[in-house]
Amino acid sequence: MDLDRPNLEEYLTTDSIHKPHEKLRLCDLLDISPALTEAVGAIVDDSFTRCFKSNPPEPWNWNIYLFPLWCFGVVVRYGILFPIRVLVLTLGWIIFLSTFIPVHCLLKGNDKLRKKMEVFVANHTSMIDFIILEQMTAFAVIMQKHPGWVGLLQSTILESVGCIWFNRTEAKDREIVARKLREHVLGLDNNPLLIFPEGTCVNNQYSVMFKKGAFELGCTVCPIAIKYNKIFVDAFWNSRKQSFTMHLLRLMTSWAVVCDVWYLEPQNLKPGETPIQFAERVREVISVRAGLRMVPWDGYLKYSRPSPKHTQLKQQIFAESVLRRLDEK
Repeated sequence: MDLDRPNLEEYLTTDSIHKPHEKLRLCDLLDISPALTEAVGAIVDDSFTRCFKSNPPEPWNWNIYLFPLWCFGVVVRYGILFPIRVLVLTLGWIIFLSTFIPVHCLLKGNDKLRKKMEVFVANHTSMIDFIILEQMTAFAVIMQKHPGWVGLLQSTILESVGCIWFNRTEAKDREIVARKLREHVLGLDNNPLLIFPEGTCVNNQYSVMFKKGAFELGCTVCPIAIKYNKIFVDAFWNSRKQSFTMHLLRLMTSWAVVCDVWYLEPQNLKPGETPIQFAERVREVISVRAGLRMVPWDGYLKYSRPSPKHTQLKQQIFAESVLRRLDEK
């Protein structure tokens, strides 16, 4: 700022404000309508919060005719479907763990999906995205390291398919992950690499900014679009409000988990295109196919406060607008 320019306090304390012939009113000096309009717009249309908010369906059972039917559904889901699913899951784990070495040998994946210098990317709604896509082939996934029993599964079983774990709060992990990504895509014996570039779970109605890591490897990018049917259950996992155990319980007590998966046309970096532009182009392809609304937010803001530099920039813009108005007077 120009140090010779009078500041706002000097203008407010000068006698010229009180002189009739100046006609300089306080409301002229403090015209905050642009900033106020931006603030109100952010409150009314908060597209960032909407990306990470569960949207429960409209209640349909609160009448004398449908309420008994809803109660019958609760009995079926919790008393019949849930125990059967727990039994199947338990038996499946027993069989898997008892034959872990043979299964590990089979998890080399489908060679038809494995090509040199190729990576798969998909929009991200829940950890079950990985489970659904694993039905096609044994993908090696890039995933946030989790505590508890989920972390135990990550470190003991999922590493057998070449998965890579990271901690988003550790800056050094980003360099390590970037190096591991390059090493993985170069290995012909490695399983196909699956990345969720959003870096966090989004509620399957929006798509947030894709991180550029998967798009600066110099390899072909194969987009995958996933869209869940919310008629049966909302598959979005809000990890800040719900543990994965409770999320899994909600899914297992629903009627079904139904989703569409599209394997889209592979994409390559175009001449003169930056990795960031490449990432946005692939995000658009996935968003159009899955019917997602694109918003320009970084998903990591879900876990951290905005940078102080951003706040200071907004304050500076407002101060300069006020000073410009003072100069005009």
